[in-house]
Amino acid sequence: MTNMRPLRPVSQVEPRLTFRTVHGYRRAIRVAGQGPPIVLIHGIGDNSETWLDVIPHLAANYTVIAPDLLGHGRSDKPRADYSISAYANGLRDLLTVLEVERATIIGHSLGGGVAMQFAYQYPHMVDRLVIVSSAGIHREVHPVLRAASVPGLSAALQVLQLPGARRALDVVGRALAGIYDATGHTGASVGHDAVDIMRVLADQSDRMGHRAFVRTLRAGADWRGQAITILDRCYLNEQIPVQIIWGERDAVLPVAHAHLAYAAMPGSRLEIFADSAHFPFRDELLRFIGVVQRFLDSTDEALYDHERWRTALTIGMSASNELARRTMHPTALAAPPLEEKMRDVASASERSAT
Repeated sequence: MTNMRPLRPVSQVEPRLTFRTVHGYRRAIRVAGQGPPIVLIHGIGDNSETWLDVIPHLAANYTVIAPDLLGHGRSDKPRADYSISAYANGLRDLLTVLEVERATIIGHSLGGGVAMQFAYQYPHMVDRLVIVSSAGIHREVHPVLRAASVPGLSAALQVLQLPGARRALDVVGRALAGIYDATGHTGASVGHDAVDIMRVLADQSDRMGHRAFVRTLRAGADWRGQAITILDRCYLNEQIPVQIIWGERDAVLPVAHAHLAYAAMPGSRLEIFADSAHFPFRDELLRFIGVVQRFLDSTDEALYDHERWRTALTIGMSASNELARRTMHPTALAAPPLEEKMRDVASASERSAT
């Protein structure tokens, strides 16, 4: 059963929490503002609260919709398909229930992979695309996540159910962040994101949350790293305005992935935050809002042309790559050729993001 109720305009910029039932599962959603819709998609193990500082800024001119993905936050956590393709399908169904026909999609980490997959599966529903420290680009991912995907090792997360474990994690996270700041560390470092990472891990302390987290992780990664990529088809985003945002110090998903995505997406924009890690919208909130707002103000909504899409799909990535290389950032030109990286992805991946 699907609860068919459209969104009501929300005048205030502070989000309200609401729920919809889709396919029998309860979905939690935060909604604020009025205007063209923007959808914010969080990362793995996280929830819509991660966007609480972002939402009021965007809600001044837009209707902001921030769902808890299935298996996360206050949404139901069933035994289900937690692949990014399934998440893209679920987002389509949720937006349909909310009577949202098109939206700008902003995704962080796993949410970035979901956003790109959504744009691939449902390009006619996407006005613009913003990916932030996104999954689904290349194999590299932090060793902690690789380990968590391994049967047996993932059970270590169950220790978070022990009394005092969550508080201990918080203390450890803040200590690591303090060491990071005190040493003036530059470059990728998990210490910079320690508080947020520990918060995400602590949220997996209940049995259902833990199971959903592991299922989501294993749907896209194993001990070798990420097992899916959107690089082989994101040239199809040529019709969609794309903004890429990444933290230079990201140790979860390295900044090199940003340059790969930029090279593979014709006409995309790239913004690297030198003082940010995996959560640039937390580290440099006002800069993040500024980049997103300028992107929204300076681009028109995508006009989906099915014949153009069909032609691009028929020609394929090899013919589109020359256009991509003419428009890419100078730092990306110094990187290994996109075709070489794609071969590396193909050899390392068991499946692609279909």
